Parts: sequence; structure tokens; C-alpha cells
Amino acid sequence: MSNNAEQALEKIKSLLGPKGWSDDREKIAPRLVEERGLFKGSSPLLVIPADTTEVSGVMKIAFDAGIGVVPQGGNTGLVGGGVPNGEIILSLERMNIIEDVNPIDMSMTVGAGCILANVQAAAADAGAYFPLSLGSEGSCQIGGNLSTNAGGVQVFRYGNARELVLGLEVVMANGQIWNGLQNLRKDNTGYDLKQLFIGSEGTLGIITRATLRLFPAPNAYATALAGCTSYDDALKLFLHARAKIGEQLSAVEVMDSFAVELAVRHIPNCRDPFNKKQNVYVLFEATSANPDAALNHLMEKVMSKAMEGGLADDVVIAQSESQREDLWRLRDAIPEAQKKEGGSIKHDISVPISKVPEFISRAIEIVKKEIPGVRPVPFGHLGDGNIHFNLTQPENADKQEYLSEWGRINALIHNLAVDMGGSFSAEHGIGLLKVADMDNLKRGDGLALMIELKKALDPTGTMNPGKVLNRPGAGPAKND
Repeated sequence: MSNNAEQALEKIKSLLGPKGWSDDREKIAPRLVEERGLFKGSSPLLVIPADTTEVSGVMKIAFDAGIGVVPQGGNTGLVGGGVPNGEIILSLERMNIIEDVNPIDMSMTVGAGCILANVQAAAADAGAYFPLSLGSEGSCQIGGNLSTNAGGVQVFRYGNARELVLGLEVVMANGQIWNGLQNLRKDNTGYDLKQLFIGSEGTLGIITRATLRLFPAPNAYATALAGCTSYDDALKLFLHARAKIGEQLSAVEVMDSFAVELAVRHIPNCRDPFNKKQNVYVLFEATSANPDAALNHLMEKVMSKAMEGGLADDVVIAQSESQREDLWRLRDAIPEAQKKEGGSIKHDISVPISKVPEFISRAIEIVKKEIPGVRPVPFGHLGDGNIHFNLTQPENADKQEYLSEWGRINALIHNLAVDMGGSFSAEHGIGLLKVADMDNLKRGDGLALMIELKKALDPTGTMNPGKVLNRPGAGPAKND
């Protein structure tokens, strides 16, 4: 490290005080590895600013010295977007204040370091609802959720993270603070600047505070699990339910038979509620703010018609909160259950909803030809076309040898998704993992425009270098 860089680090330490930084190797080590162990990096310093002013000060020093900065939330990302390659790690964890909850304006303002589950709880305490929900909500932070445009199980009704934001405060690469916090539902005064930073994975600026959009709290639920003969029938069943239930339908999740089998095999308190194993499982949930809404009656009527029409072979409708939790546990358990079967090559793709059955069929055909004995585990968000096309290793295969095929298989599946009018990244982001796909598969002039935007807002490449648009030297670590 140059003398100039060392002097800059000392300035940052002095600015933040003893509570605001650490160069302890043991404390930094867990922050150098991505959730799935695909990437491992290095960093000389962890900085933990207490407020926006301190974030601004850190960025100004780093900008002037030409030091890269990697913003990091809960470090639950799945594409290596928070892995440093010699840069400073900037954690937002101390900025975890819920500043305001306004049930009249249906908005809340929070610090970027707030844990997602705490944001949900604060909204609920005010009689409102913040619908962003995903598996890591007990540890992920809202700043990271927004910077990756997180999705989750409620996207079908409420949209991705970018649709849940009214305003942002952002620190730019040079330390400038942009205060775009507001709780307006309508503001047509030029460019919607907040959208530049949502989904940019910290490459354009650091989100420090956010004003979030709230909704009326659900007070009635109807949850059903249907078994179908094929993915074609699952799609027809979804279209039937969407037409009959309408805007009260809030989640539609699809699970392959093998995915459910793994959940039942490996995760406590998971059981298949059907007497006969189904080929495809579809989980439906409808919600209403009206506690007197007869949603279960509606769900029963819709599913009865579906069975009469041959769209579903069997249906279970939850009659209590514990039964509802049991049905959701099957879906939520799949990622953890898959780990118990060895190595998993993963894909987070989206295609038009109408093409989900065709994609799954063609993708399975491709991978079985390429890796004999591979065990596909497709599951995900049928309502918005986002499928997690995961591949469990063949039985008795060598895990590391199997995982060495990750890049080659990703390329085949990502190309298929794009050829079908879809995306190679639906909700997990680009990070390090999919930078090559950005170069190869980003359509039209989109990539060139992104590069120009990056140059304009971060001319020295200070912000999360190598992520989204180009790949640094950090390479895959052993996934063990």
C-alpha cells in the first residue's frame, strides 16, 4: 500500500474514532466471503460510520486518495456484490435507526443499517405493512435490499424493492450528500433520481437513509397448496386463480416434486400434506385488510372449480395459522434442504410467465444431457416468472468436481433464459458472479449507457470496484 493510501486510512480512523473502524483480521474475516462461499476477498480496513456525515467524510477521503470502497449491509448477498478485493469495507450496521413511521402518509423513514425484520415489525406496530419479505430478513439490511432491488415472495402483488421506495438519501463517490428523502406518492419534477441507486449494488453511491412505502396490514388470509400433473397445468391453475381472486392474490410459489421431497427429508417439521406425491406443487396465498373477508370460502370455491376442470389433482387449504405456517415451511425450507444433498449449481432467472413451463422443460433437458445424473430443483415465484433453477449434484458425485461446472452450466441456462425473452438475473443482482453475463448478454445499448452513467457519477472508480460492470482479480474460493 502506498504512503498516500496509508495516510488516507489514518485520516479515516481519526475521523471515525475508535468505535468506527477495525483492522482486526478476525473481525474482518467473515465479511470477506460471500454467503455461498463462491468468492473470497481481502480488505485492510473495516469502517463502521455512525451517521451520514461520517459516511460522507470517509468517501471524500477515499475519493481524494483513489481508494476503493465496498458498501456492505448484512452480507447475505448471493452474487459476491459485497466482497472486497483490497478495498475498504464500509458497513452501515450502526445506522440502524427507525426515524419515523407515518400511518397517515403510509410511509416510514429508516437508516440503511436497519434489519429488514425490524422494519417489518415497526410497520406492524403502527398498524401498517411493509411487504418486502425474503429468507434472510432476520439479518439482511434495508440498504442492501434496496441496492440490490431485492424481490421475495410478495413481488407478485407489491413489486420489487424499487417499487416500495418513496425517497432516498445517498452519499456519492466524492462524499457529496444527495438528500432525496420524501414521502410523496406523486412527484413529476424531472428524473426519478432515486431509481439510479436502487439496484445499482453500491456502484453509483451509498444509500444511507430511505423513506419506504407502507400498505394496509393484512387481517385475513387464505393459503392453499395444490398438486398438479405438469408445469403446464400449474400455469393454467395460476391463471384461473388470478382471474377469480384478483388483486387479493398476494403470492404464487411453484415447487418441483424433488424440491418438496428434499424439504421433507432434511428439514424438521416439514411434511407433504398429500397422501400421494405430486409432480408439481403450487402454493397460493390471498390476503385482505378486511378481517371479515371470506377469503377461505373464495379459495375453496376457486380450487374446487380447478379440480373439476382437471387443473389440480389435489388441494389442501389451511384452516388455521399453524397449518398456514406448515405450508409455507415447505417452500421456505427448500434452499437449506438442498445443501444437505451436496453441491448445488444455482440460477436466478426470469422469463415471461407464459414461458415458465417451456423454460423448465428445456432447461432440464439441457442439464441432464450435460451432466448425467444431475438432479434439478426448480422452484420459485410463478406469479412473476422468477424461477430458481437449482441443480443438485448427482448422487455420489465429487462435490468440488461438480461445482467446477458452475460457469459452463450457468452460461447454457442464462443463454436459454435470454433467448426466451427473459433475464439471467431476476432478483439476486450481478455482483461478481454475473459480470461476464453482463458483457455477453445485456441487450442493445443498455450496457454502454450503464458504463457512461458509472463514469459520470464515479469517475475514479471508487464505488464498489469491479462489481456489475467489470471483474476484478478476486476469484472463486473453495465452496466447502
